[in-house]
Amino acid sequence: MNTVIEIAFSSVNIVLTLLVILLIIYWLFNMISGIDFDLDIDVDIDADVDVDVDASLDSGTSTLTDLANAEINKEDVLRTKRKNLEWWQIVLIYFNFVGLPFMFTFTCWIFIWWLCNVISTSITASYNNNFGYTLLLAGILPSLILTKIFTTPFKRFFKNLNQDGDLPTNLNGRKGIMLSKISGDKMGSAEVLADGNPMSIYAKSVDGKPINYKQPILIVRKSDDTNFYWVSPYEDGDENTLNIDGIEF
Repeated sequence: MNTVIEIAFSSVNIVLTLLVILLIIYWLFNMISGIDFDLDIDVDIDADVDVDVDASLDSGTSTLTDLANAEINKEDVLRTKRKNLEWWQIVLIYFNFVGLPFMFTFTCWIFIWWLCNVISTSITASYNNNFGYTLLLAGILPSLILTKIFTTPFKRFFKNLNQDGDLPTNLNGRKGIMLSKISGDKMGSAEVLADGNPMSIYAKSVDGKPINYKQPILIVRKSDDTNFYWVSPYEDGDENTLNIDGIEF
């Protein structure tokens, strides 16, 4: 046991060991305490999507995404029309950092990399010399390959869950409120109450007409690529008369 600890905390392995410990603490806090590590991330993938950022900033609101469940959608990345994919985007897609919660894949990669390095430096007794650092760098690609093999079966599982880890909730016909101004093909954020819980969604006007910030809306349907919802302005008494694309509410 002492030998294992010595190898894990050797000069070659200590960085990965500390990172593994931090990730374990991170997941324990999420599972036991229910603490959300939220980040406001603004990623420009240069896709054919126009989000009204100014309206969101003016309203003092922002979309917070739980990093543990944050998922980069493959459809968003592959929709890039103005230029070819960068090499790092291809790497993310190939090794399952796209299509799965990022922190899930990242944790698997770091743990597998650490495990491979501990075993290889233990066998070669190189955990305290320069050859060990060579094995550390050389282990990046094999660990990524093993991560891809390990995480691929989880794709179908996570595909059937929403960003909060629950079964998807049917929002069609529910009322909500816009958190930014939208019109035409512009996409913005909105909030809808589902089963007593507020949910943040992306929304587009179903008929292209302007919908203002804080204006009540009615969810018409989810988009074909499941990335946003088509919405319509809502006023009291409209639920019995609204008929859009054959859908009555």
